[in-house]
Amino acid sequence: MFSVESLEVKQIRIISPSGVIDPSYIDGASARLRAWGFAVSEGKHVRSSWGRFAGTDEERLSDLIEALNDPTVDAILCSRGGYGLQRIIDRVPAITKPIIGFSDITALHQLSAISNQFSVHGIMCKHIATLPEDSEPIVSLRKLLAGEALEYRWAAHPLNNPGHACAPVVGGNLSVLYGLQATPWGLQQSAFRIQFPILLIEDIGERHYHIDRMMRNLRMSGVLAHLSGLVVGQFSDCEDDPLMQQSVYETIKEVVADYDYPVLFNAPIGHVAHNLPLWLNRHATIQSDTESILLQDGLLV
Repeated sequence: MFSVESLEVKQIRIISPSGVIDPSYIDGASARLRAWGFAVSEGKHVRSSWGRFAGTDEERLSDLIEALNDPTVDAILCSRGGYGLQRIIDRVPAITKPIIGFSDITALHQLSAISNQFSVHGIMCKHIATLPEDSEPIVSLRKLLAGEALEYRWAAHPLNNPGHACAPVVGGNLSVLYGLQATPWGLQQSAFRIQFPILLIEDIGERHYHIDRMMRNLRMSGVLAHLSGLVVGQFSDCEDDPLMQQSVYETIKEVVADYDYPVLFNAPIGHVAHNLPLWLNRHATIQSDTESILLQDGLLV
């Protein structure tokens, strides 16, 4: 389905489609990307502020559409997440180039999947600007943008369901995915459109019982039965609720217990500094036995 297997990134456009951002992070990210050899441009309203948002809905939408339509722009880096895309996603046209980001940017990743366009779940301006050059998220993002393969390994979690799968990866922030259910941008659309994908989920600051509610929604809607595998990233600041009688990860494990596909917990992906990038809507290989492994071929340039 995603037939484009080559990409040469020369110019990256930075936009702010969601929350307002400290402009110093834009400056730092731009400087680092330029040091890597990329041309960097900015959306007109990337540094704007309108309450919690980086500009009005119309301003943020216009920057996104302009970046999509500009033939000199090869990839779009979203400055940060927060909240805002749910207010404009129904007016965004088909995605035609890679979007980089996570958290609220999950909405654009879903639209990318439905548009048959790969995208990047990964760090944004704050961490591009501030992480050490030799940190794994920075090294991995640079490799990804250069078209190189990715290989991630981490300790096998006791709750893992062992196995092996190779399929396109979809997903991102669980709360955003839940908010898009029963819309044209929901997982029913992307997971059913792509034959048995690998689902990635992560979240931050959610109540334990709400995570249970969201996971059971995915089960009852048929999404979880239509997967080849599940990668469970970091659930930052999601405290275990003693009244739930189990941990957050145990709740997720219980909801998917009837499925025989591999489930990899504690992936280094999510609202943490050690947030490793990967292509969405492209094939990856996952494996769980003595360790957890995620492999993804590079894009030929």
